[in-house]
Amino acid sequence: MTLSNQEYQHLYQESINNPEAFWDKEAREAITWHSDWSKTFEGALQEGETAWFVDGKLNAAYNCIDRHLDTEADKKALIWEGNTPCDVKTLTYAELHQAVCKLANVLLSFGVKPQDTVGIYMPLIPEAYIAMLACARIGAVHSVVFGGFSADALTHRLNDAGCKVLITADGSARGEKAINFKAVVDEALLSTPKVEQVLVVKHAGLDIAFQPKRDVWYHEVIQEVSAVCEPVWMDANDPLFILYTSGSTGKPKGILHATGGYLVYTAMTFKHVFDYKPEDIYWCTADVGWITGHSYGVYGPLLNGATVLIYEGIPTYPTPSRCWEMIDRHKVSIFYTAPTALRSLRREGDDYVTQTSRQSLRVLGSVGEPINPDVWAWYEAVVGNNRCPVVNTWWQTETGGIIITPLPGTTPPGKGSAGKPFFGIQPDIVDGKLVITKPWPGMMKTVYGNQQRFLDTYLTEVPGAYLTGDLASVDEDGNYWIKGRSDDIIQVSGHRLGTEELESALISHDTVSEAGVVGVHDDIKGEAIYAFVTLKADANADDALKQALVQHVRKMMGPVATIDRIQWAEALPKTRSGKIMRRLLRKIARHDVGSLGDLSTLAEPDVIEALIEGQKAQSIKEVI
Repeated sequence: MTLSNQEYQHLYQESINNPEAFWDKEAREAITWHSDWSKTFEGALQEGETAWFVDGKLNAAYNCIDRHLDTEADKKALIWEGNTPCDVKTLTYAELHQAVCKLANVLLSFGVKPQDTVGIYMPLIPEAYIAMLACARIGAVHSVVFGGFSADALTHRLNDAGCKVLITADGSARGEKAINFKAVVDEALLSTPKVEQVLVVKHAGLDIAFQPKRDVWYHEVIQEVSAVCEPVWMDANDPLFILYTSGSTGKPKGILHATGGYLVYTAMTFKHVFDYKPEDIYWCTADVGWITGHSYGVYGPLLNGATVLIYEGIPTYPTPSRCWEMIDRHKVSIFYTAPTALRSLRREGDDYVTQTSRQSLRVLGSVGEPINPDVWAWYEAVVGNNRCPVVNTWWQTETGGIIITPLPGTTPPGKGSAGKPFFGIQPDIVDGKLVITKPWPGMMKTVYGNQQRFLDTYLTEVPGAYLTGDLASVDEDGNYWIKGRSDDIIQVSGHRLGTEELESALISHDTVSEAGVVGVHDDIKGEAIYAFVTLKADANADDALKQALVQHVRKMMGPVATIDRIQWAEALPKTRSGKIMRRLLRKIARHDVGSLGDLSTLAEPDVIEALIEGQKAQSIKEVI
């Protein structure tokens, strides 16, 4: 049901003024509980000890599958499309239930017990969803590692989480590339003494190495077990999963989420943020190796009984029309993707979009980083034909679910803003930094194995509040504008300029596809502005265009925003989830490439080498 703005205001005030009563009611509506809780909430942010639905019992897989079977057994739960458009598989809720129960029994046969950790390193195929839910069914903790990570990154995550079993696949096809997952696994497992068993899905048909005592074929053992597996009822504050996220420094952090609060929050946010209706076909393009894939690829939609589209390939294969063709083919009504994907598709030109219908679309979503106003406008006008609301969601791995967002038909945002806080979220801005001053059910429980790092990173700098690490402002209408990470500020002649604002100014020029902006030392101004710019396919990269871009940004932001140097870039260094890695751009711009630090989350390592060579080709003294 779409909320009116008046209903939103009423519910929001109720959630802030009387949060325990609010969440008690929502938890009973959103989730099926095996037994009731004694307290809705206890603890405090400042101590880093919070607990929701204390003593309540539930099971995540039961809530995602079993409770839908009486009425929706034959409804499609998953629609999977492979790298080749004609390669399509579907699973109904009944079929998903059977597959999850069988895999759960396989894990039990391996000796997996409640709160043991199971690693998952897979392509985006139905078995990845099945693996997560099978772990949840028996009370095991899943730790999904994105399938593009290196062996070293996989090794660290498996060891830190203490995984005893790993579920993987032989390989995957993405565009013209065949990716050998098992080869990466074999290298990683040379240094993972706790991993005893590897379950391998035969998916791509690749020739792989096999260790008979350790490695087991999924398709073989799944035939040997029962399709009946009763759920294990877990405490609401037992762990559900560990998911690793990297900062600019230090080792990746294992973000641990508990079961009850996380499920309540993801179920509720999915329902309201996407204005979900039972007939919707929903597509979140994120991999399950990221929190978006967890919360809004798996748990949020399945908790609501939705039909979920999964796509294994890349958005431009075999042509840049692939996403829009898939939307037509599967009648997708809700589409949720990242600004980096939108910028890439926008770069290819509008024809690839407009040659498709997209009439099924009803709601468009954005996630992962601030969306530039020009990209927002293109998404709304060209992709959505000016008839679909755009929900620009802001949240983090640590928050568990969306915490600042527009609601379709309810809270119209400023184009490019993150909108207003979701129910129960009380934001504040301290020294330009966004903090959350009240606990909410979806919030992380701790950094796995390192409570002190949890306190130091998130709860110490602003006592009594959760520090997001992002800069933000709020406008007169109450909309929040996310300006990027707090370390992404350039100080020019005493003026603080946000990199996201500078990048948006560049992208608003009709020749620019993407931009990454950093600061470099300047003897007079303190810092100078250095821009890495990726042009659209038909643009001419020359000095005249550099001058035009400099003047364009000056006109939009004033003379203080004069760009000192522009470097053309075929691509920008990004994490696997699509965020620009500005710390690497800073190192390149500052000629500090001797040690680039942790590159485990870098999507395309070749990009760095190309940028370094591009910089060398320019004169160090170049002044535009």
